[in-house]
Amino acid sequence: MRMHGSQTRASGDPYYAHPIEVAGILTEYRLDTATIVTALLHDVIEDTPVTREDIAGLFGDEVAELVEGVTKLSKLELQAEHSRQAENLRKFILAISKDVRVLLVKLADRLHNMRTLHFIKAQAKRERIARETRDIYAPLARNIGCHRICTELEELSFEHTNPVARNAIIRRLDTLRAEQGGAVALVSQEISARLNAAGLPARVFGREKSPYSIWRKLQRKSIGFSQMSDIYAFRVIVDTEEDCYRALGVVHRAWSSVPDRFKDFISTPKRNNYRSLHTTVVGPRGMRIEMQIRTEAMDRVNEEGVAAHFRYKDASYGLDLEGMEAAGGRDPLANLRQLVQVLEHGGDAEELVEHAKLEMFLDQVFVFTPKGKLVSLPRGAMPLDFAYAVHTSVGDTCIGVKINGELKPLRTLLNNGDVVEVIRGSKPVVPPDWRSLTVTGRARSAIRRHIRQTEKEEFLRLGRSSVEQIFERAGKKLKDVSLRPILERYALDSEDTLFDAVGRGRVSPSQVLETAFPGMKDSEMAAASARRKIEGGKQAKLYVRGGGLTPGVSLHFAQCCSPVPGDRIVGILREDGAAEQDGGLDVHTIDCPKLADYEDREELWRDLNWTPEAERETVSLTRLHATIQNAPGVLGQVCTIIGEAGGNIVNLRMHHRQSDFFDTDIDVEVRDAKHLTNISAALRACPSVETVDRTRG
Repeated sequence: MRMHGSQTRASGDPYYAHPIEVAGILTEYRLDTATIVTALLHDVIEDTPVTREDIAGLFGDEVAELVEGVTKLSKLELQAEHSRQAENLRKFILAISKDVRVLLVKLADRLHNMRTLHFIKAQAKRERIARETRDIYAPLARNIGCHRICTELEELSFEHTNPVARNAIIRRLDTLRAEQGGAVALVSQEISARLNAAGLPARVFGREKSPYSIWRKLQRKSIGFSQMSDIYAFRVIVDTEEDCYRALGVVHRAWSSVPDRFKDFISTPKRNNYRSLHTTVVGPRGMRIEMQIRTEAMDRVNEEGVAAHFRYKDASYGLDLEGMEAAGGRDPLANLRQLVQVLEHGGDAEELVEHAKLEMFLDQVFVFTPKGKLVSLPRGAMPLDFAYAVHTSVGDTCIGVKINGELKPLRTLLNNGDVVEVIRGSKPVVPPDWRSLTVTGRARSAIRRHIRQTEKEEFLRLGRSSVEQIFERAGKKLKDVSLRPILERYALDSEDTLFDAVGRGRVSPSQVLETAFPGMKDSEMAAASARRKIEGGKQAKLYVRGGGLTPGVSLHFAQCCSPVPGDRIVGILREDGAAEQDGGLDVHTIDCPKLADYEDREELWRDLNWTPEAERETVSLTRLHATIQNAPGVLGQVCTIIGEAGGNIVNLRMHHRQSDFFDTDIDVEVRDAKHLTNISAALRACPSVETVDRTRG
C-alpha cells in the first residue's frame, strides 16, 4: 500500500486492491506462504521504485526470485501485436519453467484483470488483452491442469472477443435449461439410486457445458446447436479408484453404452494429470448421457491442477512431487519444458506463437516405445512427431518407422496404443517438406532449426566460393585482402554475414571486388566478372551433392532440364527477390535452352561439378517421353524393361492416345546420366516402342 501509494486502476479503485485480490484468488487454492506474498508484491518492481534487492532484504531470496519471475522484464515497444505477444510468451515460459508458482501467480493476476476488463474504455485494447488471454494464458492453465481458472479465462475472453455469439449461445442454454432442467435432476437421482443399490455411495450431479466450449465444438465439428449431445454431462464422485471401475460396470449394465465413446484416463492420465473415466450411455428416458467417474482427489486435481498438490511434508508446506507421482500423476512442468525446447529453437515471432499454440491446444493420443515407455502426443500426430518427442537427434536421423512391427509411411496417423519404433540413419537428414508430416510445435520448430542451419552453411559456402572465384579472375587472392571496408559499407558484422549475403544474392561478388579495389579499371572488372571456359568444368569451386528428391537449400535443381549426376552442369545465381526462395543457385545442364536468357549476365554464372558421392550414391528423378504402340500388354512391357534396368517408376501419364500409338510421360528414379542412357537404350530396343527421349522441362 505504501509503495503503490495513490496509483489507481481503470475502475477508479486504489491500485493496491488488485494485488490483494490476486492473493485472495490464490488462497482459495491453499498455496504456500511464499506464493501468497509474491501475489501481494507482484507489481511493485514494475510499477514502483522498489528493487529486487529491497524485496530480498525484507522477504527473503525465495520471494524475490518469484516476484522477479512474474515481473515483466521491460516495457516492449514493438509495434506488431504478434511480436509483442511472442516476446512476452518467450520471457514468460522461460521464467515459469523454473518454478510453477510463477505461473500460478501470473494466472491469478490475469484472472483478476479479466474480471475487471470491462472498465477499460478502449475497445481495441480490451479485444487485444482478451485474445492474448484466450491464446496464451488459458491454454497454459489447461496445461498444468487448472481447469477452473482455464474455463473462467476462456469465458471472460469470449465475452469480449465475440459477444454476439456468446449471447446467442446463452439464450439457447436458457431455453434448454427451462425445457430439460427437471429431467437433469431426475437423471441424477436415478444414477445415484442405481449406484446405492449396488453398494456404491456416490455424489452425482449434472454440469452444463460452458458457452465457449460449445462455441469451439460448433466450429470444430461444423454442427448445429441442436446436434450437440453433450451439453449436459453427469459427474459421479466415488471413494476409491476401484470404486470408479465398479461404478462403470453398474452404469454399463443398467444402460446401453455408445460405441467408441469410452476413455480411461485413470490408467493413462492426460499430460496435465487429468484422471477420470469417460463414457456415454443411452440413459433414462432415452437421453444420451455423457458421464465422468472419478474420486474426490481426482476431481480436485482435475479442477485445480498443480495447485492441488501443495501440502505439508516434513514440517514445510509446498509442492509435493513425490505424492503426485505416487497418485499416478506426472511432473507438471513436463509440458512447459517442451515449450522451452520450442523457444530454444528460435524462429520469428509468428512461428513461435504458432508452435506454442500447437503444443498447448491439441487433444492427446497415447503411444508406446518398443520398451513400453508411454509417450503422449497431440491427436493427429505422425511418426516424426513421436521421433522428436523422444529426442531431437532421433527426429533428425529418422529415415523410416515401424508401427506395431510393420513398416509404415511417415504420413501415417498414430492411434492410441500403437507401438512405434523409429528407424534411424547414420547422419541427420531433414528434408524441408517434413514440416507437412508433423503437427507438434516441438517437431516443426526442430525441423525449422535444422533447415535454417543447413541454409546458413550452404549460403556461406556458396558466397565464399563466388567471391574467391571473382577475385582469382582479377588476379587477386581473398586471403590477402582486408574485408573490413566491405563490411562497413554494407553494415555487416562479420565475414560470415558477408558471404551469406553474397550467397543469397543480396550483395553481388562484383560489388565486393569493386569495394575491395576501388581503383580497378572497368576493363579489369569486366574481365573478372566474365566466365572463362565454363564448359569444361575445370574452374568449379562448388560441388553438388545431388539428390533430386532432397536438393540442398541453396542449390535448386532447375525443372527446365532436371539435372542428374553425370550431366555437365552450371549454376545461375538467383538475384534477391527473383524467386520465392531466398537466393542460391539454380542448377542447369550445360545444354539447357533456358541458359540463353542469361547470355548477357556473365556475373550470374557459376561453374559446378558433382561430388564423387553424388555420382556413386544419388537417386535422382528424371522424366522420359515415349511413344508406344496402342496394343494389349505393351505398357506392361515398358514398365518391365525399366524395372529390369534398375529404374523405379514414380509416376506415369498417358496422353494423345490414338488408334495405333499413344504418348506417355514416365517419371523414373535413376542413379546418374549413364543409368538413364541405359534405360533409354533398353526401351528403344523394344519393337513396340517408337521413340524415347529425355524430357526437358
